[in-house]
Amino acid sequence: MIQVRKSNERGQADHGWLKSQHSFSFADYFDRQHMGHSVLRVINEDRIAGGTGFPSHPHRDMEIISFVIKGALEHQDSMGNKTTIRPGEIQRMSAGTGVVHSEYNAVLDQQTHFLQIWILPDKAGHNPSYGQINYESLLENKSFALMASKDGREGSITLNQDADIYLGRFKDAGALNYQTKPGRSLWIQMIHGQVNIMGQTLTAGDGAAISQTDFFELQASAGTEFILFDMITIPVRYF
Repeated sequence: MIQVRKSNERGQADHGWLKSQHSFSFADYFDRQHMGHSVLRVINEDRIAGGTGFPSHPHRDMEIISFVIKGALEHQDSMGNKTTIRPGEIQRMSAGTGVVHSEYNAVLDQQTHFLQIWILPDKAGHNPSYGQINYESLLENKSFALMASKDGREGSITLNQDADIYLGRFKDAGALNYQTKPGRSLWIQMIHGQVNIMGQTLTAGDGAAISQTDFFELQASAGTEFILFDMITIPVRYF
């Protein structure tokens, strides 16, 4: 079974300096039919104008992931981290008992385009922590690689949750055969290109929940990039 969330159906926010599209309810956008998917709470596709950004603000009890598509994102937090995330890198900030951070696009003449992803942790009260890796080496000679996981296997960044986050990148047209496990929830989020999966066509910005299947085949066009979330299943929380 597949349930598609088309790009143009997402929540929209235009703050001038920030343009954002929300796959799930977020801030002033509320949609009871799209509150998240299992432990996946937020996918925001954000575009930040040059010389602007998010000022310091707090978070707690959330795994916050930044995936830069274009441009650069400067990060600074109350744990003492000060770094820049660029394409080819993934950042994870575990907010835990509480952290304050800021995100900024310091390049005046270039927009920063990135995905902001929130995953519910396996419990409240973790110590705040930070991680960042370059995933390009994980994709050497293959088109599908694990970027984040609970146990950090295969060189992935760690998460405080039973969730695996994969990146698919197809330079040429190709196929992915994916075996699912009982009790798991899957979500695919398109970045570039086009895939055909379970009779549906997904293009940039589209997302889809995949369930009630132990196997699926995905056909990708050349130049396709997507993120696949494979997660423990829990009831969606209502906020």
